[in-house]
Amino acid sequence: MTTQLCRGSRSTLLRYGLPLLLGLPLVIGSIEYLFPQSAAAQEQMMRTLTVTGTGDIEIPTSLTLVQLGVEVQERTAEATQQAIAQRSSSLVEFLRSQNVSELQTTGINLYARYNYNDGRNTLIGYTGSNTVSFQVPTDRAGEILDQAVSAGATQINGVSFVATDAAIAAAQAEALRAATQEAQQQADVVLASLGLSRQEIVSIQINGATPPPMMPMYEAAMLSDRAASSPVIGGDQTVSASVTLQIRY
Repeated sequence: MTTQLCRGSRSTLLRYGLPLLLGLPLVIGSIEYLFPQSAAAQEQMMRTLTVTGTGDIEIPTSLTLVQLGVEVQERTAEATQQAIAQRSSSLVEFLRSQNVSELQTTGINLYARYNYNDGRNTLIGYTGSNTVSFQVPTDRAGEILDQAVSAGATQINGVSFVATDAAIAAAQAEALRAATQEAQQQADVVLASLGLSRQEIVSIQINGATPPPMMPMYEAAMLSDRAASSPVIGGDQTVSASVTLQIRY
């Protein structure tokens, strides 16, 4: 019985164990072969340079956003409101006749005025105002502002300048190209100084190509003190973009 078991064990070992033992170096060799590949991949990932380039493009403004105000003072609230409605209607009618764009009401106010004397507040009247905004080509802005006085406007609450949507979109694309070129140039300078060369780009991040903010001209100017002619000059705006590249070397 014992002899048969030993023979059976030897037979089993020869049948199954020996091939397993013979195959073991192959498995170990495969494991040893995989680890150097992983280390090489990690090293390649570490050999990257991150650079950020910016692009700024100046474009001329051609549109003017205007805020005009009508302000009146009367003894009673009803009289104040009626005067505001009359002058505001006249102003809006004039602006519509000039084919301005984006015409809208931006503010309506009515408040009481008091005179403080001997510790007492005495009601002396009411002040009312109505503000409208609109957009017009800059070369027509001065003429419209001058004529707005006769139409009922008493204040300029703000004047800003902006380029057209098409001009801004074209400038954004140009700013992105400039930012990308600057990022690549930065990488080339750094790598060349270290005796290295740029290879493929592994990551691209566009940080934005922002439209320019409107350029303010002046605020809260009283039209009654203005000269007969009002030249309006818009100037330029800047569109900016930023691009970040991760480059392998």
